[in-house]
Amino acid sequence: MPMRLLGNLIVTGLALWLTALILPGMHLGQDAAPVLTQILTIAVIALILSVINAIIRPILSFLAMPITCLTLGLFQLVINTLMLLLAGWVSGLFGLTLEFDTFWWALLAGVIIGLLSAIFEGVTGVGDRARD
Repeated sequence: MPMRLLGNLIVTGLALWLTALILPGMHLGQDAAPVLTQILTIAVIALILSVINAIIRPILSFLAMPITCLTLGLFQLVINTLMLLLAGWVSGLFGLTLEFDTFWWALLAGVIIGLLSAIFEGVTGVGDRARD
C-alpha cells in the first residue's frame, strides 16, 4: 500500500512538472529556486492534489452526477479543473506556487495531466491493483 501511494505521488508529480513545461499559462514553483527546492515543491503540490482528489473529488462527482450524465461525462473535465484550482489555492496557503492564468489553462492542464498520468501508470504499472 505505501509503495502504491509513493508511486502515485511520483506519477502525479511528473505529470504536473511536464504539464508546467508544456503550458505557458501554468506556473509551478519558482523558476529561480534551486533544483531541490523545486523538486520538494512539486512533491508537496502532488501530495496536496492527491489528497484533494481522494477526499473532495468523489463527493463533488457524486453531487454532479446528473449534470455529468447530461453532458455524457464531459462535466468531469470541469471537476478536474476545479480540483486543480483548489490545489492551487491550498498550495498558496503553504507558500507554494501552482497558478493558472485563466480557467481555460487549468482545463487544458487537467486534460494533459490526466493523459500523462494514464500513460505513466500504464508504463510503470503503478495503478495495477492486481499486483498488490
